[in-house]
Amino acid sequence: MDIMNPDDKVRIDKWLWAARFYKTRSIATKAVSGGHVHLNGQRIKPSRSLQIGDELHIRRGLTEFVVIVLEMSDRRGPATVARTLYQETGESVARREKTAKQRRLQNTTDPGPSRKPDKRDRRKIRKFIRKD
Repeated sequence: MDIMNPDDKVRIDKWLWAARFYKTRSIATKAVSGGHVHLNGQRIKPSRSLQIGDELHIRRGLTEFVVIVLEMSDRRGPATVARTLYQETGESVARREKTAKQRRLQNTTDPGPSRKPDKRDRRKIRKFIRKD
């Protein structure tokens, strides 16, 4: 993985991909365009350049990260190197752990159905939905 000079500029979608927040660059681009990534509290475009020290708010599904950019890279490498590109804030880590714990507790209290619906149950469900 090629870590760049601090003066070099990197597009935010490339950096998010290199830092392994998103699996592909196109997914990173869609996330930035969709408003799931904020730079220093503002909504941005995928072509926006990052600088060292910028604060990113990244939402992936139910998980939200707040990270500080430490290094620049436009190439994807091993996860251990990707983790050196940023530092997650303490508040962010605590909030993620708290929400994960709440989701685990919620899943244990609401286990869901014990089995899949059989043919007769599916017919009843379809009839109920269509209100026949």
